[in-house]
Amino acid sequence: MSVELYWLVLGILGAWRVTHLLHAEDGPWNTLAMLRRRAGSGFWGGLLDCFYCSSVWVAAPFAWFLGDGVKARLFLWPALSAGAILLERTTARAESAHAPYWREDDSNVLLWHESNGGRKRDDAAQR
Repeated sequence: MSVELYWLVLGILGAWRVTHLLHAEDGPWNTLAMLRRRAGSGFWGGLLDCFYCSSVWVAAPFAWFLGDGVKARLFLWPALSAGAILLERTTARAESAHAPYWREDDSNVLLWHESNGGRKRDDAAQR
């Protein structure tokens, strides 16, 4: 049940590449973009729109070819999918998050009111 590191890395890269192709790229002559449009918003469209979902199903054939038994294939399947997801998360462009805009209407707002009867803090601490 041992898969060499070389084949594991190749499997992860292959699963990531095919999943990324199906999920985010237009493909030659926009064939994959048309495929995603035709899939619509149903099950297949949702599968192609979700990188995580797609990677699970793309990783299955890679696990089948890399594993040498049922047990190895069952362990490789989620491992290859997780590797593809981690690779996608590290290579994806982060969307620029804008800081939320906050404006106060009144700048003279009392945030804290002392309840020691108007005495100074030093007087209250001495008692």
